Amino acid sequence: MLNILWIFFFISAFITALFKLVFLGDLLIFNQIMDALFALSKTAFEISLGLTGVLALWLGIMRIAETSGFILIITRWLSPLFCTLMPEVPANHPALCAMVMNIPANALGLDNAATPLGIKAMQELQKLNPNKDTASNAQILFLVINTSAVTLFPITIFTYRAQMGVAQPTDVFIPILLATYVSTLAGLLAVASVQKINLLDKTIVSYLGGFTGLVASLVYYFYQLNQYDMLMQSALLSNFILFTLIIVFICHAAYKKIDAYQAFIEGAKEGFQTAIMIIPYLVAMLVAIGVFRASGCLDLLMNLLRYVILQVGLDTQFIDATPTALMKPFSGSGARAMMVDTMQTFGADSFAGRLSSIVQGSTETTFYVLSVYFGAVGIKNIRHALACGIIADFAGITAAIFIAYWFFA
Repeated sequence: MLNILWIFFFISAFITALFKLVFLGDLLIFNQIMDALFALSKTAFEISLGLTGVLALWLGIMRIAETSGFILIITRWLSPLFCTLMPEVPANHPALCAMVMNIPANALGLDNAATPLGIKAMQELQKLNPNKDTASNAQILFLVINTSAVTLFPITIFTYRAQMGVAQPTDVFIPILLATYVSTLAGLLAVASVQKINLLDKTIVSYLGGFTGLVASLVYYFYQLNQYDMLMQSALLSNFILFTLIIVFICHAAYKKIDAYQAFIEGAKEGFQTAIMIIPYLVAMLVAIGVFRASGCLDLLMNLLRYVILQVGLDTQFIDATPTALMKPFSGSGARAMMVDTMQTFGADSFAGRLSSIVQGSTETTFYVLSVYFGAVGIKNIRHALACGIIADFAGITAAIFIAYWFFA
């Protein structure tokens, strides 16, 4: 999918530029495309290098949480919920352990741990699956929850926003939390409606009720504030929560007699390697998007969408962040590059820059997760997995737009 999108950007840019040259007499269009090609390759490299320090910091903190066993605490807390949602999975089955470890890892931004755990969970669920080429109910539910899981630590988004020089890199934390909650709830409701899951079960109600109450409290509190106070207190609460989590991780490591400093160093080394590793991927996507924008293709699509939105009498500020939303279900790296391009073009602290960040954190990459997790166990008939995943994506992105207007418009 990513290969098709990458080729599409270049071919459509060439065709559009050729049309402008031949029919509109634009003699500078290919100069502009080549300027964008070289400028954005340099920008991608500079951004990647600038990410090194911040990635080292956050992955170091996450390694402390991982080695101290903090994820296992969350795992034990989530086990009753998964046992109720997936009655066909026996208690204490290895699949259950892998699933409840995968969700906290995703929520805390531990992608390197989350993906192997997710694949392991899918493989264990496949052992319980009577039809090996068809996704079971448990596999579908796990995948949809995985693609829409609540993000507590959107590290990558904070990192890119910090690199772009924003005043408060974490000011999108509360909006992301609200948007990803909507995405997760929509995904769960969609699967429950198909699989006839009783969401009124007391265990499910207690978990969903507790988290919904927390989110409702946040919404109620911020609803009473004017925009200035909302922004200030959202930033304060975001930073307080994040730093408190860091202190909890460190204190838990000390309690478990784990060398927190050494764990941080090991995670920081991984952060450095990650920053270097993403250079070719970021260069590839940013230059493709750059030529797509320089050719006028992106503006043409956005103007068409803006015209349609104007015809129904809606505000069009959100249009500039739409490329990130359109890319998100298909490619995580593509959506990330779109987010960076939006922040560069309109400003990281602009409405579009903030909205693109919220969209990026509102949901996972559905098609990628489908292909990786189901591909790992040879599932061909995915049944209602894609439809439920897309419902979760749409709900999360729609929520992101409304929340961005609420907080930042």
